[in-house]
Amino acid sequence: MKSPNDIEIQGAIAIEIKHRRGKCKISQEELAHRAQVHRTFVAKIETAQTQPSLVVLFRLAAALETDFSELVIAIEKRYRCRVNQ
Repeated sequence: MKSPNDIEIQGAIAIEIKHRRGKCKISQEELAHRAQVHRTFVAKIETAQTQPSLVVLFRLAAALETDFSELVIAIEKRYRCRVNQ
């Protein structure tokens, strides 16, 4: 069973991945191809229906041409904003 914090983390991941994909001007399909995952998995991540493993998050960061640590920090900032609203 997911805790409310788990849901907020998933939401922060979803928003950040979608935001960065938009900045890169690539489709979900292109991101999926670059990260070697299925397009529907990217869609589920972006709608907070699922969460990526660390390995997939690492691949997504590379596909989005960013450092893994930078992506995680951005997700954490979004999470903190969501729980402190």
